[in-house]
Amino acid sequence: MTDNNPLAIIVLAAGQGTRMKSRLPKVLHPIGGRPLVGHVLATARRLGAAHIEVVVRHERDRVVAALQEEYPDAIIVDQDEVPGTGRAVQLAVDALPADFSGDVLILSGDVPLLDAETLQALVEGHRAASAAATVLSARLDDPTGYGRVIRDGEGAVERIVEQKDASDAEAAVSEINAGVYVFRATSLRAVVPQLTQDNAQGELYLTDVIGLLRRAQERVAAELAPDPAAAFGVNDRVQLAEAGRVLNDRIVRRWQREGVTIVDPATTWIDDTATLSPDVTILPNTHILRATTVAAGATIGPDTSLVDCEVGEDAVVRRTDATLAVIGARATVGPFAYLRAGTVLADDGKIGTYVETKNAQIGAGSKVPHLSYIGDTTIGERVNIGAGAITANYDDLAKHRTEIGDEVHTGSHNVFVAPVRIGDGAKTGAGAVVRKDVPAGALALTVAPQRNVEGWVENNRAGTGAAEAAARARAAEKADDGSQEEDR
Repeated sequence: MTDNNPLAIIVLAAGQGTRMKSRLPKVLHPIGGRPLVGHVLATARRLGAAHIEVVVRHERDRVVAALQEEYPDAIIVDQDEVPGTGRAVQLAVDALPADFSGDVLILSGDVPLLDAETLQALVEGHRAASAAATVLSARLDDPTGYGRVIRDGEGAVERIVEQKDASDAEAAVSEINAGVYVFRATSLRAVVPQLTQDNAQGELYLTDVIGLLRRAQERVAAELAPDPAAAFGVNDRVQLAEAGRVLNDRIVRRWQREGVTIVDPATTWIDDTATLSPDVTILPNTHILRATTVAAGATIGPDTSLVDCEVGEDAVVRRTDATLAVIGARATVGPFAYLRAGTVLADDGKIGTYVETKNAQIGAGSKVPHLSYIGDTTIGERVNIGAGAITANYDDLAKHRTEIGDEVHTGSHNVFVAPVRIGDGAKTGAGAVVRKDVPAGALALTVAPQRNVEGWVENNRAGTGAAEAAARARAAEKADDGSQEEDR
């Protein structure tokens, strides 16, 4: 917006949202990787407004703390004990510079699906019509719960009636108020102080401003949203899930148009904050969440969840749960792998079946193929970790680190009792419990002579199936020995 025609945006986020039945403030419930109000503010930013205000009250400190992480430039306006959206706007208008004379766009913090293009068109239409106010409306098959837009005989907006105050005839109207308005600042300042609490809820309704403007002979316009889903407000958990589904459908289609293959959109969830490259393939039942980035040519899924991860080019990640992990180019992960925070798998590396990693750096070309726990560990390049390895990093008081050099080959079923270092090129034998550093090029063995206690099962587990089987085997051995003696 130009300095000659500035725009202020007010986001209403003070409500309790009792229908959510939640300890979490309604506007902080997440969809698509952001809280509801976060989507509204992300859209508001794209409009180039001179001022963005957020009105808060319920769980004020929690809401403000969440906003300040991503939107520290938003101006916080505190609503007092007087209830209603009208009161929120009164306070927000008072917080604007006294000489502000542009337009005021009012958004609801629980209407997350509006895009910047729709709002830009709304503002431009408002200005082209020289209206004092313009309402964004939508037609819904089921308008239950929404305020109705009531028009006069000539089709002009006459007033907005809230659901609880609507007559039967008014409740039958399918055109709903999306909770989004543009006001000429001077007109809004003139009538908003006239609001009263004379309604079923005893609140100051912002919607009553429309009737006040009409009585003042001001022009009120309405713009139908091109996509009714854009006006979708969230008042309960059912609507939260529906908004999340609509948003996810949009995100999936956007990435498909950007060159991403998504095999089953219905079971694929991608947060609005994630980034994908062309020629990525997403297989069914996969979640790409928060700030995850996936480079070109990578294949993710099926049955995979990535949270705040970085995946390199041409990597393959199958049936894996990963959080705050980095997966290098051409690396392979899974199936059934669990990558916890701090895992860094370098290019051409492998984390295989039933492997858990945590705070582990695994070098280029190195492999942890099977049935292992690798925690607080640095592994060099071109290392092969045998099946069943454990880096025992916790001594009941503190965590310790295991360091494994380049070109190391470890035997199956090893335990590395940290802190311990395995030198470059070293080997470890099967079943080794490594408690001391292993020099470069050395072979570490912890071999004890095997001792067989004859008859132990029959003496200590008499009457069991194992004892009976052992007795039969012994009898067969004796019979065989006797037969061989006769043959001699």
